[in-house]
Amino acid sequence: MKLRKGMQVVVIAGKDRGKKGTVEEVLPERDRIRIGGVNLMKKAVKATGDTKQAGIVEFPAPIHASNVMAVDPKSGERTRIGYQVSKGTSGKARKVRIAKKSGKELVIGGAK
Repeated sequence: MKLRKGMQVVVIAGKDRGKKGTVEEVLPERDRIRIGGVNLMKKAVKATGDTKQAGIVEFPAPIHASNVMAVDPKSGERTRIGYQVSKGTSGKARKVRIAKKSGKELVIGGAK
């Protein structure tokens, strides 16, 4: 799976098509990811002692990885993910993930 925690993605299929969000959790064994603010579900929970209050809780449910694409850092549109070998700061070769549309490096969490 090419998606990583902290990546910006856009939903391309399903009830939340067109929504953008950040990957909160990756579940590679089920080929699913959890995105903040997307595929929200509601669940009634009971109070558990002094720590948790009873009520209806809203949480993001996992969505299949094939229903999302990475967001291009240059244009903000959806793009496929590719790989490229480049020189690191220490002179060693390193494999980086790039956006196919612009050729820019995909960074996790918007850093760099």
